[in-house]
Amino acid sequence: MRKDIEKILDAAHDAIIAIDKDENITIFNRSAERLTGQKASYAIGSPVEDVIDNTRLPIILKTGISELNQQQPLRDIIIVTNRMPVIDDDGDIIGAIAIFRDISEMVDLAERITNLNQIKETLEATITATQDAISVVDAQGIGILINPAYTRMTGFVAEQIIGKDCTVDLTEGESVHMEVLRTGKPVKGKKLRVGPQRKDVIAEAAPIIVKGEIKGSVAIIHDLTEINEIYKQLDMAKKIIRNLEAKYTFDDIIGTSDLMGYAVEKARMAAETPATVILRGESGTGKELFAHAIHNSSDRKYAQFIRVNCAAINEGLLESELFGYEEGAFTGASKGGKVGLFEKANGGTIFLDEIGELSLNIQAKLLRVLQEKEILRVGANKSIPIDVRVITATNVNLEEAVKQKRFRMDLYYRINVVPIDIPALRQHKEDILELVKHMINKFNLEYGRNVQEISEGALRIISAYDWPGNVRELENFIGRAMINIKMQEIILTEAHLPSIVYRQSHKNEALHPLDESILSLEESVKNFERQLIIRTLEVNEYNREATAKALKISLRTLYYKIKAYDIV
Repeated sequence: MRKDIEKILDAAHDAIIAIDKDENITIFNRSAERLTGQKASYAIGSPVEDVIDNTRLPIILKTGISELNQQQPLRDIIIVTNRMPVIDDDGDIIGAIAIFRDISEMVDLAERITNLNQIKETLEATITATQDAISVVDAQGIGILINPAYTRMTGFVAEQIIGKDCTVDLTEGESVHMEVLRTGKPVKGKKLRVGPQRKDVIAEAAPIIVKGEIKGSVAIIHDLTEINEIYKQLDMAKKIIRNLEAKYTFDDIIGTSDLMGYAVEKARMAAETPATVILRGESGTGKELFAHAIHNSSDRKYAQFIRVNCAAINEGLLESELFGYEEGAFTGASKGGKVGLFEKANGGTIFLDEIGELSLNIQAKLLRVLQEKEILRVGANKSIPIDVRVITATNVNLEEAVKQKRFRMDLYYRINVVPIDIPALRQHKEDILELVKHMINKFNLEYGRNVQEISEGALRIISAYDWPGNVRELENFIGRAMINIKMQEIILTEAHLPSIVYRQSHKNEALHPLDESILSLEESVKNFERQLIIRTLEVNEYNREATAKALKISLRTLYYKIKAYDIV
């Protein structure tokens, strides 16, 4: 993939230089070598200011503002350049890119033309040889010359352009020729669409002046298809990189209590082996965090890490998502088939979250993968060998599920090789202060606050609660408290804490209202529904499938309400 992108970049006539967020050069194509006089082998990896004296890419990186169609000297030539930030899917600036070309020849060409008719043959020979698409019109905007590159780009042959108005090739945008003839000034960086295929192009034009009079206009058209393809390739590369990355390491796991220390130590030992790991613990305890950390401490850390929420994907789709499918396997199957998540994770790690929610049918197919180390795409006859490290997680009592025949015993023994129990927050409350400090620092950055500490009273209130939603619930709670803090306040106190909803630990206790104040009927119904869902989740040990059945609603509806009511 990298070599293909490099070939595309090196084939581009325009010079392309890109930097990462540290201002180091990551792309330096052959045209950049030619125009700057520097070698890519020296430039790539070097700070851009060490390679290009008057570069403005660091400014683009800081401001995030594009600078388009900028003309400037470079060594002994004049270039026109477009500088733009590179922004990822989250809106963060991750680099900057400059695309530029030598316009000295075009300026010189416009300055040297003194008699259009006398030098027409020379001009024709010149532009016929160039790879840039060029068109020339007279003072009335009538086409008099195009080159083969123009025909290749637009699809128009000479008979369709010569003798015709200069707008004949346009499908969108204003003719650069007409603008030049109207203003007498060069035009740069105009985005147009040309030809029957409505091809995206960038056009530049300059006047042809003879004895002080405008005798015509010459334009060069740059095909944006190649640059757009480069951006697509870069976007694909970024997606692959994001897919390869597991965010967290063991350093991100907060807690020094004995229980957390034991869980972390066991996870570190598991990371050193290829054994299948199962992470067990209540919802919100940080099972995914442990999965990331195990992957990043293993010898597979530079390979794929793919996370699958087994409960969030419809059973009808889950099999094809996990194992892929062949073309024509079912109605609506994509042409060419689809690679499944196990294949994508080949050589790396796949994290199957909420594995206790899998149907028996999918369990049987997963067992085959673990036993045979191969997958069979939907609709295929030939299996595909894979090398994947499997990490699973559940908050379901699998032993009870095996007894109730909701979970296969043979699969249970396959995934229960290295069980790691992650304690509920109520079991290691001595870690609450450290967790709260970490969360305060996080929300200081996100919300623009400057909280330095938490009062003893606030900590006492937080520590008195059992946090059935565990660390996730605590983080949500601290986040809401931070919203209540004014910009100039530096201590989180009891006054900033939102009301804690005390969930019932006894099945027969009455549900308490969220607030003693009088609520509207709609608010009361929502509060009652929220608490009923919380209570049913607890009764069913946070098994969402069982909870949905108990409430007589679909699993999808339950997920929607959990999100809507901010239930952790």
